Amino acid sequence: MTQPTLSHMEQRLQSQFPQRLIALPGGAQVAWREAGDAASDFAVVMLHGISSGAASWMDVALQLAPRARVLAWDAPGYGRSTPLAPAAPCAADYAHVLDLSLRALGVRCCLLVGHSLGALMGTPWAVQAGGSRVRNLVLVSPAGGYGAPGMGEQQAQVRTGRLAALQEKGVAGLAAAIDQRLVSPAAPEPVRQWVRWNTARLQAAGYAQAVELLCGSDLGQAAGRLSMPVQVWAGEHDVVTPPAACEAWARRLGARYVTLAACGHASVVEQPSDIAQRLALLLTDASCPNCDERNLRESDP
Repeated sequence: MTQPTLSHMEQRLQSQFPQRLIALPGGAQVAWREAGDAASDFAVVMLHGISSGAASWMDVALQLAPRARVLAWDAPGYGRSTPLAPAAPCAADYAHVLDLSLRALGVRCCLLVGHSLGALMGTPWAVQAGGSRVRNLVLVSPAGGYGAPGMGEQQAQVRTGRLAALQEKGVAGLAAAIDQRLVSPAAPEPVRQWVRWNTARLQAAGYAQAVELLCGSDLGQAAGRLSMPVQVWAGEHDVVTPPAACEAWARRLGARYVTLAACGHASVVEQPSDIAQRLALLLTDASCPNCDERNLRESDP
């Protein structure tokens, strides 16, 4: 089978997973990519990691689109999304923008999926929104953050290391070798290209803010406060958030744990079919009693 070229993937992105800009109060905007039934007030909402963007979800989204509305954001400070006002924003700042965005998009309830740093952006909002708005929460290779008590030394090392790398290498330098850490050794070149392509589109200011989020957050604060079913997934070859660490988070959050075969940290790019199939199984449990009858549609036989 002929492997897709980078040019072909870019064309698919523009034609099948297009971007729309959502205006927020005060003149800010958030860029979202969308597929599926735009009229539905139920959606699968996808949040990317620190070195990525909305486009990383393309293949997952297109496989889910026949069943549900699918939305993926470029987080504040990424792509064409306005950076947050604080130089060192906290999880609540991202959660606030997420809430405003989904209201503007007409999303009344969702299946929320956070990959890596996206877990630290989405989980606080899930705690706040509750099970009536977040029917299921899936954390894929979640970042736990370095904001817990006793992690000051690690926090300082991560902040210094990431910001120094950004200054020394620039975004292009970060992107050039990012696939070596984010995918499994067996990942094909098109997967690696798409991972690098997404990293190459980072905005330095937004990335620096995301580093502050990573350093100042603690996923453990959500323990005992999530009122919806939660799952934690991790790639078997993940060296960033290893399976053992993700399984520990699942126990702490009272979540079901799943190991994803044949992938590393960027599982949503490396194994999109597996991710999409697992999310599709959750759609039957994600019906929202407060949403209209258009929320979910059965897939074609």
